[in-house]
Amino acid sequence: MFSLSLFNDLLLPFNTTYRCWSVSMLPGTEREDVERGGKIIMPPSALDTLTRLNINYPMLFKLSNKKKNRITHCGVLEFIADEDKVYIPYWMMKNLLLDEGDMVQVESVSLAVATFSKFQPQNSEFLDITNPKAVLENCLRNFACLTTGDVIAIKYNQKIYEMCVLETKPGNAVSIIECDMNVEFAAPVDYKEPKHQKKETSEEMMVDPADLMPESTGFIAFKGSGNRLDGKKKKDNVDDQLNHVKVAYQRGIPDYDYTIGTLQFIRNIRPLINDKENENQDGFKAFAGSGSVLKTKTKKK
Repeated sequence: MFSLSLFNDLLLPFNTTYRCWSVSMLPGTEREDVERGGKIIMPPSALDTLTRLNINYPMLFKLSNKKKNRITHCGVLEFIADEDKVYIPYWMMKNLLLDEGDMVQVESVSLAVATFSKFQPQNSEFLDITNPKAVLENCLRNFACLTTGDVIAIKYNQKIYEMCVLETKPGNAVSIIECDMNVEFAAPVDYKEPKHQKKETSEEMMVDPADLMPESTGFIAFKGSGNRLDGKKKKDNVDDQLNHVKVAYQRGIPDYDYTIGTLQFIRNIRPLINDKENENQDGFKAFAGSGSVLKTKTKKK
């Protein structure tokens, strides 16, 4: 028969105080798997006590630093620590404001299953990851629960990324073991919105075609001033029209006076040879002979 005091002990939750140490102080080989997750290592005596108590599985615990009034939640990975000691990840010690050898209270709890969580990267370098949700999902497999306000550390491509847990639903502390959880990301702490340059208006973008035309060089036809036969003076607008002479077409330069719907056929014309140059030729002229008639015509009387 169980005594009444023993029966009451079986109904009470697990609640013990241990001296905590970081994972790097754990004897033996380095345990990177513990440092990358959200689970702790407890002594074997804790397992014996937990098996006799009426607790829910999986085993989840609340860690409390009474001096600093800080709490977080975690799971348990192994029961191989020395008696009266627990080994926890370094990022968890930072959240609890604990130093090596400080006292931490470990209490068994039951948490609701997570449905939603929101994270904020502490560095904008997290945006360089191609698929951040897939990376976060893979890293959270080493975690048992999340607590609002914690800054967790995940490792990807040999680099540590810190993520602040901004929000969790349905409570401030949730279990993420075998759950379907929606994830959102907030802008990183050091993120700055890119500055957009002001677009030029249509009026500012308009260019005067006359500025793009090449300067006239060489001979330009009909550029003289000219005189009227009746002796009258020319009007100013006529002078402007005469002075406004279109530059001869040059290959490779667009025609800015082109009218939509028209076609222009520009042909290359060979320059005429001056008469003086003809005199310097060999003197041959085609069909320059006198010619003769095979049958002479008789004049009618």
